[in-house]
Amino acid sequence: MTQSLTNHNTTDQSGKKLLEPRFWVERHADFLYSYAFARLNDDEQCRDLVQDTFLAALQKTASFRGDSSERTWLTAILKYKVIDIYRKRSGAFHLKETDGIAANDEEEFFEPDDNHWKREHWPALFGVEDKDPLHNKEFMRILQQCLQRLPPLWMSVFRLKHLDDEGTEMICEQLRISSANFWVIIHRAKVNLRSCLQKNWI
Repeated sequence: MTQSLTNHNTTDQSGKKLLEPRFWVERHADFLYSYAFARLNDDEQCRDLVQDTFLAALQKTASFRGDSSERTWLTAILKYKVIDIYRKRSGAFHLKETDGIAANDEEEFFEPDDNHWKREHWPALFGVEDKDPLHNKEFMRILQQCLQRLPPLWMSVFRLKHLDDEGTEMICEQLRISSANFWVIIHRAKVNLRSCLQKNWI
């Protein structure tokens, strides 16, 4: 088998990527840790998740088809482990929060006739469109602090939607919430984050 090494992606003769578990820690541990830490902000838990990801990947090597890089494949495994953490964190509050939203808040936020936002609740810009990298780094630090203040379910929904750019259907399925609850949670999270950012950033 002829192999070529390009950007840490060893390929076979057909161009399919190959796995090289003996190099995973050296090549991917720091990246995976950063990915997890940006979403969970918990050093010990993120280190454990990276180890769990490598172990899970070793058990699934037969399912690797070689269409993506091993880093992409490992990150996909880690992503679902992060979502499991979101689900566990939000689970204790899930029933109470979503029941309250379903019963009361949809009428508060949406027009009953067309299900669009009521004018007084239209989502608004955060007002932090600064492109300066240093400001963005500081902004992200403040944003992480504000995110930690949200209820676990709201934080999970917001992170998946706006930091991971996941689809609404996937988020609803993974966190077991309805589409209507999703939009109310997103709006409430934005309102709370905007208030927190205005106090601590702007």
